[in-house]
Amino acid sequence: MKKTLKTETFINSAGETVEYTIGSGNVFADLELPDAEELFLKSQLISQISTIVRERGWNQAQAAAATGLTQPKISNLLRGRIGGFSVEKLFSVLNRLGCDVEVRVKPPKAKSPGQTRAVLKVA
Repeated sequence: MKKTLKTETFINSAGETVEYTIGSGNVFADLELPDAEELFLKSQLISQISTIVRERGWNQAQAAAATGLTQPKISNLLRGRIGGFSVEKLFSVLNRLGCDVEVRVKPPKAKSPGQTRAVLKVA
């Protein structure tokens, strides 16, 4: 299903009219990439993992030891390279970092396609 993005305009301080597009919140969907929902979910999970590693002050070797991944895989993960990581693997990495991962399924809304999203809460 193709999403229609909203375009708006404003006049900048130089008096020029500037047109811009408001995104849907999922850049992968805006770019009409296949599996956009999964890519967005993976990017959110990888972002959370990167935040945890950074907050703990770990280098890549320490992060690899804590997560059970190799240093090259940690390097790819911390650089936001989504390929090569399944959602399940990212859940496992978060578990190894001490995070609880919860998946919730809600009843469908009338005439609305379902969506996948991550609600991230880490203290």
